[in-house]
Amino acid sequence: MKQIDQMRRRAARYLDIEAVTIAPPRGVFSLSFDDFPASAWTEAGRVLAEHGVKATYYVCGGLAGGVNMDRDQFEVEHLQALHAAGHEVGCHTFGHTSALRMDAGALRLSLDANAAWVAERLDGCRMTTFAWPFGDATVSAKRLVRRRFAMARGVRDGVNAGREDRALVKSIGLERRRLPGYDLEGLMAEAAASNGWLTAYGHDVSDRPTDYGCTPADLDRVLGLAKAAGLEIAPVGEAWSRVASA
Repeated sequence: MKQIDQMRRRAARYLDIEAVTIAPPRGVFSLSFDDFPASAWTEAGRVLAEHGVKATYYVCGGLAGGVNMDRDQFEVEHLQALHAAGHEVGCHTFGHTSALRMDAGALRLSLDANAAWVAERLDGCRMTTFAWPFGDATVSAKRLVRRRFAMARGVRDGVNAGREDRALVKSIGLERRRLPGYDLEGLMAEAAASNGWLTAYGHDVSDRPTDYGCTPADLDRVLGLAKAAGLEIAPVGEAWSRVASA
């Protein structure tokens, strides 16, 4: 099963690509939070406000009020507060299920359920961007997602520049297990020099994060580096409307 999953992930990376040109007038940085843990708003929201920037929150309605990765997940009031503050809400499936574990019918039902759940709680809000749970995409799932969303974000490292797959946009992980391996200054400089688009995703935010989370200081540093590099900072959906062309 593991080998088959790897083959399907690899096929999604190299097959059925709908390429777009990433060429903004200046480099762009976008920050997003997946799932999302309550602290991605209660802690990260403060840091975002201090920097005067907006982020994207990729929501799984089925996780609301629950626990995931030993962390309390968002409550509906958190979702409503961040939406009212101008942050983007994006889709992450309803139950945080890998596309490797769903056929087209199951994925369609999950996307429908999440869309209805969010719209009911955010006065008809329509999500226009998607993030793959666990970064897992398949060829058939990409086709379905492309029909429903402007773009989809993955978890493959790198700056988006030149021709990129709109259903599998690159992104770096603001995760304790991965941050030490990045040259963040170099990535910001590359995005600026290439007029590219650097996206990043995180999960929980606290002084004692999980391996998938980061600290408020990490977040503050990343945003400071993006500003120092002269990058525009915008939520994923807003950035996409500026950076991409056929």
